Amino acid sequence: MTDYMVTGLVKRRAKLAGRIKATHESLRQMVNDLETLDSTLRIVAPDVEVEAIRPKQFRAPADWSHRGQMSRLVLSILRQSREKLTTREIAAQMLLERAMAADDVKLLRLMTKRVAAALREQRERGTVRAEDGPGQYQLWEVARG
Repeated sequence: MTDYMVTGLVKRRAKLAGRIKATHESLRQMVNDLETLDSTLRIVAPDVEVEAIRPKQFRAPADWSHRGQMSRLVLSILRQSREKLTTREIAAQMLLERAMAADDVKLLRLMTKRVAAALREQRERGTVRAEDGPGQYQLWEVARG
């Protein structure tokens, strides 16, 4: 194996491990916050069954529907990346940056479709370009010069 390949893999692993650690810390904080809210509810309203409260379904923020907002976010992620990204990777990164459930399959699928539409529009304008990637995926990057 070549040194640059090993270096790249080590960097990729460190980045992924860092994201996992941050996600665990975020999850731990959310669990603590939820326990605090449950305790407060039990004190303030002892007759409320906390376990019976159903989780609220996620809905995409209204500001994503503003003209050009999705394209700006996608281009920002591509500019910050040092490597080419798939549509799904861009969508997952967008969800992570907005502290949303990146492991929610339906939400990730929806965001991937929205990101793909934004990328196709930007490709027609010449702002981004794609090349064949692994499997059926395309790898996207900002078109420079």
